[in-house]
Amino acid sequence: MPDEKPLPPTPTPPPAEPRTPRPGAEDRTLGRAGADPRTSARRLAAPEASRSNAVHPGAWWLWALGLATAASRTNNPLMLGLLVGVAGYVVAARKTDAPWARSYTAFIRIGLFVVGIRLAFNLVLGSPIPGSHTLLTLPELPLPDWAKGIRIGGRVTAEGMLFALYDGARLATLLICVGAANALANPARLLKSLPGALYEAGVAVVVAMTFAPNMVADVVRLRTARRLRGRPTGGIRAIAQIGLPVLEGALERSVAVAASMDARGYGRTAQVPAPVRLTTTVLTLGGLLGVCAGTYGLLASEGAGYGLPVLACGLLASLAGLRLGGRRQIRTRYRPDRWGIRSWLVAGSGAAVAALMLWAGTYAPEALTLGVVPLTAPSLPLWPALSLLAGLLPAFVAPVPPKESP
Repeated sequence: MPDEKPLPPTPTPPPAEPRTPRPGAEDRTLGRAGADPRTSARRLAAPEASRSNAVHPGAWWLWALGLATAASRTNNPLMLGLLVGVAGYVVAARKTDAPWARSYTAFIRIGLFVVGIRLAFNLVLGSPIPGSHTLLTLPELPLPDWAKGIRIGGRVTAEGMLFALYDGARLATLLICVGAANALANPARLLKSLPGALYEAGVAVVVAMTFAPNMVADVVRLRTARRLRGRPTGGIRAIAQIGLPVLEGALERSVAVAASMDARGYGRTAQVPAPVRLTTTVLTLGGLLGVCAGTYGLLASEGAGYGLPVLACGLLASLAGLRLGGRRQIRTRYRPDRWGIRSWLVAGSGAAVAALMLWAGTYAPEALTLGVVPLTAPSLPLWPALSLLAGLLPAFVAPVPPKESP
């Protein structure tokens, strides 16, 4: 047997170099141990909005009504401006690309128009507020004795104009708060959540709100077409030539929607006994009157004692009437919206703002309701101003709307 050759020695592998950890590995290790604050922040951040976790549209309206209630309790322009800023920040953070979300700027323009109209009325018709600082004197129109107390023209004072500015700013803030709810709440989903007794009225409102953006788009399209053809887009004649096609298109859409709704069985009602119908009418009308009286009592300083009980009784009666009235409607709800924890937080933030402002009226009434005689500069009260910041909660807890795809 030939001599076997010895096998070559097995090469020893070089010692492994120490692996350089990737960036962020230490942070993830710490995150597993519960020491990374960024991981906790991601868990607490609002998720992306979807059909299952979206905020209930009624919660947005309750939040906006809470801000509007707070606006009705003060005429301080600094507080009103802070309320407008809170509503605008929430709308900018949580609005979608839907057509109804673009209505917020329209409500801002309407609010500014209301302020201008209020100042113009005070300029022409005068103000009952006495003042010693005369800005200008307009020619006064003599009126008969039966119109005593009314004047046209005359002396315009700085106190009267300032009072008109405060009053107009409060009304403009109320409109802007309603515009915020209109921009954030889906009207179609709100229609699904309405009681059966209000379903028909809700259908009419939703159809009107859906057609309004289409009419605006038709006007823009027709103006662009006239501009490309070298025709004028301004003037009475151009408005008449644009308005006729717009109305024709709106009528065609209305007929098409009416036909589709009739084919799907809209408008059918069930047979309800006469005593039930009478009870429903009494409860609904009585409850709504109670809600109006209670709301007036809460908004007016004289009715703060009876406002809350009357409002509660009116709400209970109206809810019972709406419950009975829903028996006439034959319909089912497909995948009804859920009122989750985020909806409670959104609605609760508006209720907290309203409650804190009502409480602030008891310990700081001079800071919330400013006088104009004598003229004084408005000041921002600390604690009432901080209570308004609770309205910013929906900007952090409501789901983030998905970004528009390019």
